[in-house]
Amino acid sequence: MNYTDIVGSEEKRNVCIDFDGVIHNDYKGFGDGTIYGDILPGALEAIKNLSNKYDIIIFTAKAKPDRPLIDGKTGTQLVIEWLEKYNLLQYIKEVTSEKPRALTYIDDKAIRFTNWNDVLIQFNNYYESK
Repeated sequence: MNYTDIVGSEEKRNVCIDFDGVIHNDYKGFGDGTIYGDILPGALEAIKNLSNKYDIIIFTAKAKPDRPLIDGKTGTQLVIEWLEKYNLLQYIKEVTSEKPRALTYIDDKAIRFTNWNDVLIQFNNYYESK
């Protein structure tokens, strides 16, 4: 039995995409808390294409409930406004701070697991070399 055997059929329609560094260029990190960056090249077309078959869920630490309000708005509200600005909101099912069950996750900070030896090599090559 593998993961896709236990994920419900509705959850298999979910494709979860990280916001910062995958959709939004996030060039200043947290900065002042606002969402200042631009859309990354190809993001609109890819999300539009994926949304034809899958439910798109955006996950981001910006949506964490303990994040301070910025100009009286939650991080989730700011992300939704940014998605509207770039004509993405119509393709998005949900914005969340959690990674819900899904068919797959698209994340710029992920290390693909194949086995622990390879994971440690990838980790050390990336993080220990900096």
